Amino acid sequence: MGELRGTHVPVLLERCLELLAPALTRGDRQTVHVDATLGLGGHAEAVLAANPGTVLIGLDRDTEALAHARARLAPYADRVHLVHAVYDELPEVLDRLGHPLIDGILFDLGVSSLQLDAPDRGFAYAQDAPLDMRMDQTRGVTAEEIVNSYSAGELARVLRVYGEEKFAGRIAGAIVRERERGRLTSSARLAELVRESIPAPARRTGGHPAKRTFQALRIEVNRELAALEAALPAALDALAPGGRMVVLSYQSLEDRLTKQALAARARSTGPLDLPVELPGTGPTLRLLSRGAELASEAEISANPRAASVRLRAAERIEEGSPGRRDAGPGGSSKATRGGTDRERFRRTTVLHQPSTQDATVRPGRRGDTPGTDEGEGT
Repeated sequence: MGELRGTHVPVLLERCLELLAPALTRGDRQTVHVDATLGLGGHAEAVLAANPGTVLIGLDRDTEALAHARARLAPYADRVHLVHAVYDELPEVLDRLGHPLIDGILFDLGVSSLQLDAPDRGFAYAQDAPLDMRMDQTRGVTAEEIVNSYSAGELARVLRVYGEEKFAGRIAGAIVRERERGRLTSSARLAELVRESIPAPARRTGGHPAKRTFQALRIEVNRELAALEAALPAALDALAPGGRMVVLSYQSLEDRLTKQALAARARSTGPLDLPVELPGTGPTLRLLSRGAELASEAEISANPRAASVRLRAAERIEEGSPGRRDAGPGGSSKATRGGTDRERFRRTTVLHQPSTQDATVRPGRRGDTPGTDEGEGT
């Protein structure tokens, strides 16, 4: 397997454990937790240590990461199933392993410490490497193939949509002109082209000028957003009542998909003007974080890769029986179950834990502000 490459500091580890604990601590039966983005196994190891009655299913598309995680989790081998798969393959994995329902699931999205710190993988704009960027190096197209084959319009679309790059057209044009002189194969040369394409005033703020381009190409190479869009509802469908999902996002596109997936199930779908909740229209999720929780300044100081993290979490609930609706502000009708009402949130969360940490954002920062992926620390 070789020596471990990259540093490995799990982001928001204690908060993740705290949120997952009520779902994984069941005295009457063994529980099942899925780490959908296993990486180097930091979160997974902590979950197994804290929950001796829990079986772990760990998914990762990166075979090198799986090898390191398997060695790290060897002391818990009798409670671990590691699978080479992308998280949108979760239904097939659960069916194959015979676990139709799960109690916990964690998504720690973005590029892993291993991938970011390994110079030969091509993820980092600060180091020269072949333009690969595949999380799974056994299959798929590389970033080199994309920058040398996509039209200027296609490249601009990728940079604009996945990197939220304002100068996408300029950068795409520079790439096309460069490859006319010879194939573009170097991450350092690509970073230089991006820098030259962005006006000097814009280069003075916002970090490295190439970070949005590298993010966009990585997302395109690995189909990250398409996979996430399919994986989130599948994971929520697999949660048993009382099961919990925690998602750590590192850029606004991931966070937006997560927010939308959770919000859709945390509210009633029935007509608001009815006095009772119709069967099948009640919320099936309780949100455990209002807005997105951010890392504290202390954690960011200790682990800079936590700077861009946004945490969202939810619990699967049984849809309640039909009941009365109370009038909301201005006389409009408002469901009294599920959702994110402040007092109801406090009351129901305390039932699961002796503290009210699920009901309030922890000391530090909170927000939904957009940002660009700086990598994660699984």
